[in-house]
Amino acid sequence: MSSLKAQFDAAVAASKSLPEKPDNMTLLQIYALYKQATAGDVEGKRPGFTDMVGRAKYDAWAGAKGKSSDEAMQEYVDLIESLK
Repeated sequence: MSSLKAQFDAAVAASKSLPEKPDNMTLLQIYALYKQATAGDVEGKRPGFTDMVGRAKYDAWAGAKGKSSDEAMQEYVDLIESLK
């Protein structure tokens, strides 16, 4: 297991016990980087106007499109570290 993967797994665990809840934009960024790191580029149709949460998540994930898994993992780790 690479050290980046270990750091990523530790950051995922740490994200559940941050001292305070991040704002919505930061939460979307955390979500997008996690999804990009674990599942790759977003696929499927963008949720409709009535599903505002799903649409925001989709748009955030789409914003990370093209990043490699390692790149997304590193950004995720850095973001979680900055929130501690």
